[in-house]
Amino acid sequence: MPRLCQTLATGLALALVASCARGDEQVASSAEQAAPDALASESEIVVTGTLHRSAPMTSSNAITVVDAARMARPSAPPPPPPVIAQGMFAPKGEPVRPYYQDVGRDKFAAAAENAFKVVREEPVSTFSLDVDTASYSFVRASLNQNTMPQPAAVRTEEMINYFPYDYPIARSADQPFSTSVAVMPSPWTPGRQLVRIGVKGYEIAAATRPRANLVFLIDTSGSMNAPNKLPLVKQSLAMLLDQLGGEDRVAIVTYAGSAGVALEPTPASRRNEILAVMDRLGAGGSTAGGEGIRQAYALARQNLDPKGVNRVILATDGDFNVGITDPNELKGFVERERGSGVFLSVLGFGMGNYNDALMQTLAQNGNGVAAYIDTANEARKTLVEEASSSLFPIAKDVKIQVEFNPRAVAEYRLIGYETRLLNRDDFDNDKVDAGDVGSGRTVTALYEVVPIGGPRAIGDLRYAEPKPVPAGPASELGFIKIRYKLPKSDTSRLISVAIDRRVQYARFEDAPQDARFAVAVAGFAELLRGGRHTGALGYDDVLAMANGARGKDEFGYRSEFVQLVRAAKSARSMAALAQ
Repeated sequence: MPRLCQTLATGLALALVASCARGDEQVASSAEQAAPDALASESEIVVTGTLHRSAPMTSSNAITVVDAARMARPSAPPPPPPVIAQGMFAPKGEPVRPYYQDVGRDKFAAAAENAFKVVREEPVSTFSLDVDTASYSFVRASLNQNTMPQPAAVRTEEMINYFPYDYPIARSADQPFSTSVAVMPSPWTPGRQLVRIGVKGYEIAAATRPRANLVFLIDTSGSMNAPNKLPLVKQSLAMLLDQLGGEDRVAIVTYAGSAGVALEPTPASRRNEILAVMDRLGAGGSTAGGEGIRQAYALARQNLDPKGVNRVILATDGDFNVGITDPNELKGFVERERGSGVFLSVLGFGMGNYNDALMQTLAQNGNGVAAYIDTANEARKTLVEEASSSLFPIAKDVKIQVEFNPRAVAEYRLIGYETRLLNRDDFDNDKVDAGDVGSGRTVTALYEVVPIGGPRAIGDLRYAEPKPVPAGPASELGFIKIRYKLPKSDTSRLISVAIDRRVQYARFEDAPQDARFAVAVAGFAELLRGGRHTGALGYDDVLAMANGARGKDEFGYRSEFVQLVRAAKSARSMAALAQ
C-alpha cells in the first residue's frame, strides 16, 4: 500500500510539471478533485531531493497528493518573518519575502609579491602608506572556521599594521609624524637583514578634535540577511555612535534595489532617535550600491562642515549587482568626490560573497580606511578603541620613498604594500593621491635587504657593464623621505631620516620588541601567501618569535595572533561544501 501511495504521488507531481509546460488545466483540475484537502498557499515539487518553489496556488492550478504521501514528507517550514526591503521600511502588515541570492566566492584583487631589486639598477622604492587592517580580520575569520584564507586575501602590510606599536610620540599637529628605524638580521635567511620603518601619527586631544559630519551608508540588500552582516552592522555603528560628541551629526542612507535617506542629519546627542531608525532596518532586495554612494555623498555635501571632518561610512559585503557596478566607474566617482572634502571609509561584513576587491578600491580612492568586521570585538577595536584614528585624519596623501646606498646594499625587496606602489616621480607630485593617517595611528613597513657580500637573490648578468661605485657614506644603508599634507592643505611637507649603523643590531634577539613582533607577523603572512621568500621558516619559528616579543598586550591582540598561527598548522586548505 505505501508503494502504491508513493507511485500515485510521483505520478501526480509529474502531471503538474506537464500541465505547467503546456497550459493544460485539465490535469490539474482532476488532481484537485482527487484530494482537495491538500491545497496549500504555495506549491512544492520535490525532484531529486531539491525543493523548487513556483507561483502561489489557485483553484485552477493546484495539485495535491494523497494523505499517506503527504505524511511521509516533512512539514513545510513556517513563512519567514517580515523584513524590510529596498533599504527602507516595509508597510505595516505587508511582509516581504527575503531576496534569494546565490552565494559565490569571496573576491580579492590578486597582486604578485614584490620581487628583489638590484640597488645599482633601481635604488629607489616609493609607496603610499597603508593603515587598513581588513586583511588581518578576514584571515582570522577564515582560520576560525578551520580554513586557510585565499593567498590573495593576505596583504602583509595590513597584517603587520593591525597591531599598535610603541613608537615615539609625534611633536605637534604641524609636525604630525615621528619615525623609528631598526635594522636586524633576517630570521629566515642568514646573511640578510631586515629594515623596520615605524611611523606614529600625532594624537589629537578629545577636547580639540574637529566636529564630525557622518553619513552611515548601510547595505540592506538580501545578501546582508545573515547574523554576521546586517545585525552586526547595527551593533557596530551603535558602538561608534557612543564615541561621538553632541555637536557631531549623523545621517543614514540605505540601499537595496533602490536607495533612500532613512535619517536626515541629526545631532549625535539624539542617540535614541538614531538607534531607533537603525533598529527598524532589515535586509531584502537587490543591491544598488552605486546609487547609495551617490546619495550619501550628496547628503554629506549638503551639510558640509568646512572646519570639520566630513565622511561617508559604507557598511556592506560589497555585493553590488544593480545600477553602477563597474569598479572603475565607482573609483572615478569617489576620486572626484574627495575633492569636495568628503572622504569615504568602508566597513566590510560577511563571508561567501564578500567583495574585498571593490571595497579596497573605494577606500583607497576615497581617502578613507578599509576595515573588516567579523565579530563584535573587532567592531569595538575599530570603532571604539581606535575611533579617533578611524575618523579624524592628521595627514593625507602620505608617501614614503627609500633610497638604498649601493655602497652598502646589493639588493632589497619591500615586504607587502603591493597594491600601494608608486612611481618614483609620484613622490614629489602633489597631484598624486596616497594614503591618509588618522590621529595617533602607528604604521610599519619592512624591507629585506642583502648587504654587499651577502647571499644575493639575483645573479649577475653576463654582458652587464660594470658601474662605478657612487660617492656616499658607507655607514648609511639608505635614506628615508616621508611626504605628507595636512588635512586642509594641498601642499606637501617633507620629513627625512637616514638609515645608519646606529640603528643596527647584531642579533635578532637584541632588536626592539615591537620590531621582532612585526617580523613575526610578516613571516606568518608570507607563509600564508606561499612562503616564496621565507626560506626554511615554519609556523613553529613564527610562534617562537611572537611568544618572545609579546610584550605589553593590553587588549590581547598579540595573544590572539599566537592562537591564529597555531590554527593555521591544522587548518584545511579549502572550505568544505555546505550540506
